[in-house]
Amino acid sequence: MRLHFTKMEGLGNDYVYVNCLKEKADDPGELAIRVSDRHFGIGSDGLILIKDSKIADFTMEMYNADGSRSEMCGNGIRCVGKYVYDHGLTDKTDISVETLAGIKYLHFVLEKKDETDRGTVRLVEVNMGAPILKPELVPVDLNELKKAGTEEADGKAFDQMICDYPVKIAGGDYRITCVSMGNPHCVSFVEDVDHFPIDEVGRVFESHPIFPRRVNAEFVEVVSRNYLKMRVYERGTGETFACGTGTCATVVAAILNGVTEDEVTVKLLGGELIIRWDREKNVIFMTGPAKTVFEGSIEI
Repeated sequence: MRLHFTKMEGLGNDYVYVNCLKEKADDPGELAIRVSDRHFGIGSDGLILIKDSKIADFTMEMYNADGSRSEMCGNGIRCVGKYVYDHGLTDKTDISVETLAGIKYLHFVLEKKDETDRGTVRLVEVNMGAPILKPELVPVDLNELKKAGTEEADGKAFDQMICDYPVKIAGGDYRITCVSMGNPHCVSFVEDVDHFPIDEVGRVFESHPIFPRRVNAEFVEVVSRNYLKMRVYERGTGETFACGTGTCATVVAAILNGVTEDEVTVKLLGGELIIRWDREKNVIFMTGPAKTVFEGSIEI
């Protein structure tokens, strides 16, 4: 049996996409492991299935490279939007997509040759919803957090959020801010992100007992009040070129720590995203590109 797929990427965060309105993808966890292998498979950060939905226009079902299921991916959902428009599954430029992190709303910026051209999607703005800050919802194990806390953390309140909390992890001292964008993130500010040992430290963060569902770890350098540089270690995958939900969580953390304005450009290994937190409505907006790499089929 041959499975048709499309390889897509958002800032280098690449996934294999399968249109399950036409194709059948059995055992998606095992399939994700196989197609993600960069030597014996297609090569990707994971697998995303596009399905029908009873409560939205489409459903995005996402699996990491290790086969584990994930709630959401900001870069991945932008590519879902490009796929369904460019492949003629919708004519709308504003759609809704069901995810494990809730329904997300997308707006397409089209590129057209002329007025008669239907166009293709160049940029996608995603309404990412409200950031989740309550520790038990991120989730964070507060007992384990206390164990990892430094002496400076004694008596520090964390009933409403984990913000600028001092811990000792992977042999270093970090001040962490924890945010969920439907999936868990831990943000740490560092002086030189380009030379940060992310593979070594990120691996420890990902599986630390503080995070009962593991965590995506972001390490961030503040360049200015409107510009950040970020690297991310994603659970189930390792360091990736970009993470949309992680970029949103990073900007939330930066604003909560008073180091940026409410709209920020974030430089990742794969390019830049624009993140805006409308604090009056408590909604995060993410704008960035989505690209098709190639299409093909694989024997399964």
